[in-house]
Amino acid sequence: MKVRACALNHLDLWERKGLPHVTFPMPHISGSDVAGEVVEVNAGGVTPGGRVMLQAGVSCGRCEACLSGRDNTCAQYEVLGYRNHPGGYAEYVKVPVANLVPIPDSIDFVHAAAFPLTFVTAWHMLVTLARVRQGDDVLVVAGGSGVGQAAIQIATLHGARVIATAGTPEKMERALALGAAAAIDHHQQDIAEEIKRLTNKRGVDVVIEHVGQATWARSVRALARGGRLVTCGATTGPNGTLDLTALFAKQLSILGSYMGTKGELLEASRHFFAGRLTPVVDRTYPLADAAAAQQRLEQSGQFGKVVLEV
Repeated sequence: MKVRACALNHLDLWERKGLPHVTFPMPHISGSDVAGEVVEVNAGGVTPGGRVMLQAGVSCGRCEACLSGRDNTCAQYEVLGYRNHPGGYAEYVKVPVANLVPIPDSIDFVHAAAFPLTFVTAWHMLVTLARVRQGDDVLVVAGGSGVGQAAIQIATLHGARVIATAGTPEKMERALALGAAAAIDHHQQDIAEEIKRLTNKRGVDVVIEHVGQATWARSVRALARGGRLVTCGATTGPNGTLDLTALFAKQLSILGSYMGTKGELLEASRHFFAGRLTPVVDRTYPLADAAAAQQRLEQSGQFGKVVLEV
């Protein structure tokens, strides 16, 4: 397919930040979130010229996990733009037909490219693992990130009250405008103490965490009895301490999450196409300015997604 837009993710910055990475066996092309037009197809059911976005996770399609709808647990599961599957920083990208998601004419390529990875990740975390429900209090750490802005919207869609953290007053205001009921400055305020104040000392039912080492201890402390913390990343580092006494005494659940299934992406997409979920696009850049776009991510200057137009 021919790429029209490709959204950047923090995955694209792992090597530059010095976090754990792999040696790539082929020239590495980043870019996990992709939208564009189908140019050529070697299977039935898809028409060249069709407008699509891509499920960012590629799996074998044959194992027990794939056939039972749990493709993100496939032993061969891999994200576009990582190791063996070149991504969207290019004019063309090759993917299995199963990864194509048709988009209606009302959805432009920029917003289509900004949707799949972060929204399927947040959907899997909140809906599948945390089982978010109406009346829950949900803490979204780093509400201005790609996953954060998606989580605010998905939690609100399910009737939860969202408390988001952000690093600047401007980002706090944008999180509130997106649907959060309250916002915390995670540079200037103690997250756990603010959560106690906002919940009458009870704590939150769900924490959506992906920052890692810098926020981990306070995220765990923010949980109410029976609370669920779901993590999908460790942007600031992989180490986090855990008080095991609090874990079993408060009956907490700590859940790891990686991406989401094709079925979950289709479920979330229905809300996207109907206008109930809308990816926040911070800024667009031409492909030639990819380095500047990645610098904006690395400096945490964005709110929402940064998109390359190809």
